[in-house]
Amino acid sequence: MAEVHTISEKSSEKLRGRDRRALNLSTKLTTAEAKAIEEAAVVAGKTPSEWARDLLMRNTTGSTQPEMEMHIFTELVGLQMLLMNTLEPLLRGDKLNPEQIAILFRQVQTTKVGKAQELLAKRNLNREK
Repeated sequence: MAEVHTISEKSSEKLRGRDRRALNLSTKLTTAEAKAIEEAAVVAGKTPSEWARDLLMRNTTGSTQPEMEMHIFTELVGLQMLLMNTLEPLLRGDKLNPEQIAILFRQVQTTKVGKAQELLAKRNLNREK
């Protein structure tokens, strides 16, 4: 468990538009872990402390970031499926009537979640190898 140390209260005034932070949370890292955090912070344009704080707070405030990312990914998979299923016949010179398009929309709506999960599962398998 991480240690929490209290910093002496300076005042209740606002600091750069936010409440003054009065507690420290510390942990020990290996050199490689510290370097990885520093690199991630630089990429994000933050200090390592700001980067770590944002990550910790995002995971404690009930953020729906992972759910939103999955939703966006699922919608992208749906768009890809729709494009692939409509462009192929169009490129062959075939015409799609409104009924065929409606059927394609329904198929994409009912299968996009499963396809997105399948793609993520394959990705995780490849990552583990």
